[in-house]
Amino acid sequence: MIETNITKMFGIKYPIFSAPMGPFFTRDLALAVSEIGGLGVLSNVNIVGTDPVEEHKKSLEFMIEHTDKPFGLNILTSRNNPGVQEMATELPKIVMNNPKMRDQCLYWLTSAGSSKFLPASKSFQELRKNSNVKHFHVAPAVWLAQKCMEAGVDGIVVTGGEGGGHQSYEKVSTLVLLQQINKTFPDLPKIACGGFATGEALAAALSLGAGAIAMGSRFIASKQSEFHEKYKALIPPGKPQDTALYTGSFGPIRLYKNKYALAHPAPGSKEEMIAYEQSIPPEVKALDSGAYDRVYNGDTETGAVLLGQSIGIINSIDDVTEIIERIMKEAESAIKNSYSMIK
Repeated sequence: MIETNITKMFGIKYPIFSAPMGPFFTRDLALAVSEIGGLGVLSNVNIVGTDPVEEHKKSLEFMIEHTDKPFGLNILTSRNNPGVQEMATELPKIVMNNPKMRDQCLYWLTSAGSSKFLPASKSFQELRKNSNVKHFHVAPAVWLAQKCMEAGVDGIVVTGGEGGGHQSYEKVSTLVLLQQINKTFPDLPKIACGGFATGEALAAALSLGAGAIAMGSRFIASKQSEFHEKYKALIPPGKPQDTALYTGSFGPIRLYKNKYALAHPAPGSKEEMIAYEQSIPPEVKALDSGAYDRVYNGDTETGAVLLGQSIGIINSIDDVTEIIERIMKEAESAIKNSYSMIK
């Protein structure tokens, strides 16, 4: 068994989290990860036509009905995310008023926006006082990690450019970013994300100061994930070069190269992103707003397919239990081998 500051913080067996993968549903996946001893995370679902508060409420109810293990949820705090104010206000109230949710929903992860947004919510402040919840924020750059510290987070998710989904403009790899942040904030609890799919990678992350890893693409390629079979089928034959940075809803985003992605070249700066947002014709906005709905329904050509470079080392679609147990076995072996080199 590998025990870390993160496994002790959340009372979990394995230092493995599922990455939040909004706007898609990840209830079944989160349940499977938590049940085996990792920590499953509910995504901020914002498929067109859904109410993010109501969807989170349904997800929370699903989790406490099917497991007594800890789990987490994600809120995208971007100004462009529909319902963000309502989520920050209402979700803590929902959890606060349900003893099982309060005891189990311990990991609150914010991302793609300000780390100060959730702590500013009076209802979250109340929840924090009366529970063991921890607030983490995604930090894809050192200066953002500093802002997280100033916001009083309990920890950060260090996400490098290899990962699928939204990225920073800095384009720093997880390997370098984790070293930078660990040197700057050695005592801050860290979860590493972006490019992880093997036990050797988990061992490397632990040696670089992380207390756990979070995986997205590796868990998409699982039997329990709710992603469309056509989406999953892209992964085993995939190569790192099949993904690249393009323009997403909140800035640069790593997508699988397809017709949709190639029509959305990545912005070079925040200023470019704002100018781009202001220049999009209404008909293009309407078409783009359905990009995630389309891929959720199996259109992997004109939909936005979020995948990371780790698809190049994933060669099968497996049961979540098999994935986690294999990774833990590999990690323990790697750590023992490394230890044996010390004379």
